Amino acid sequence: MTDPRLAGTTGRLLDSLGPLFDFFTESPWAKKRKGPGACDFLAGNPQEMPLPEFVEALQRAAVPKDKDWYAYKLAEPEPMKVVAESLREERGIEFEDEDIVLTTGAFAGLAITMRTVVDPGDEVIFLSPPWFFYESMIVAAGAEPVRVPIDPPDFDLPVDAIAAAITEKTRAIIVNSPQNPTGRIYPGSDLQRLADVLTKASERNGRPIYLISDEAYCKIVYDDRDFPSPTDFYPNSFLVYTYGKTLLTPGQRFGYIALPPTMPDRDRMRPAVLVTAVVAGWLFPTALMQHALPEIDGLSIDIKALQARRDRMVEALRGFGYETTNPEGTFYLVVRSPDPDDRAFTLKLAEDRVYVLPGSLFELPGFFRISITANDDMVERSLPVFEKAIAG
Repeated sequence: MTDPRLAGTTGRLLDSLGPLFDFFTESPWAKKRKGPGACDFLAGNPQEMPLPEFVEALQRAAVPKDKDWYAYKLAEPEPMKVVAESLREERGIEFEDEDIVLTTGAFAGLAITMRTVVDPGDEVIFLSPPWFFYESMIVAAGAEPVRVPIDPPDFDLPVDAIAAAITEKTRAIIVNSPQNPTGRIYPGSDLQRLADVLTKASERNGRPIYLISDEAYCKIVYDDRDFPSPTDFYPNSFLVYTYGKTLLTPGQRFGYIALPPTMPDRDRMRPAVLVTAVVAGWLFPTALMQHALPEIDGLSIDIKALQARRDRMVEALRGFGYETTNPEGTFYLVVRSPDPDDRAFTLKLAEDRVYVLPGSLFELPGFFRISITANDDMVERSLPVFEKAIAG
């Protein structure tokens, strides 16, 4: 229950995020994860040393070349150009340099975008199970969150349910593909249906409904699949990206917002996004990260190695009797808990130093999430524990 001394937005945020923060600070994982023998599958954190090329790029960029090297930075022309060129090459869409706003990761990109387009009383739709912070970010932006469930075991894009959730107050929808936690990549046919729904609803409401495309994992894709961006199908879209997943460096907050050239009012939206990034807390990357971007942009962790780890765990867990997703992208497996009390089951695993995330913390009770950013040794040491746990 909200503390009456912390009413309003702060109280709502504490109600939403309190259990998550308690888990990350007070759980067995928080207290023992760095000890010997721990198998840490809880979050998308690195369990191996970072790419040497990434470290070397930062070292070179740290050497100042002029007196303004570490001066105030909004978004420097060179990294904006690098991002736009990369998007043009990868997607065949003519993003302009001015369409790029550099941010401190996707977290900041989402916050900036929402604060740019929503007003108090507006509604923002998000899909559940979600990334932890969507609801709280919508509340912090002054809007009302509207939850639309995506159902196991397939976790398809619920276009009809989204259409039913739209009201005259709907201002935006957040779509995350590949989706955390389910690993689904939404196919172009579903994204086109969604675009048609949003277009008709925007016309009916007399104002655009914006699509905020959270593409944090768009380069973590398996089995040589194509990744169709939601922004390819709907003009009133924002593309939000972070380098933290592709490089597995989540502590170095660096990403961007890209405005597709099809956005009808992007000449007006560019300065609006820029101003919001300033007043929301100067949410631009540090000077060092901007200087390093030309070398960093093309780097990536080994996706094939992640895919092999996914295959190993999916095959083993299914062999033990678990029901699990076989993700098309992201770092995560979603597994049905043999005990309906997912917290109790994850504590059982934690007794043997295997740490996973209870589904009740990401709106999917009765399941748990495994991050395959754990290293191969952790995977092999954990499998007998998973086998023992399901056997009772």
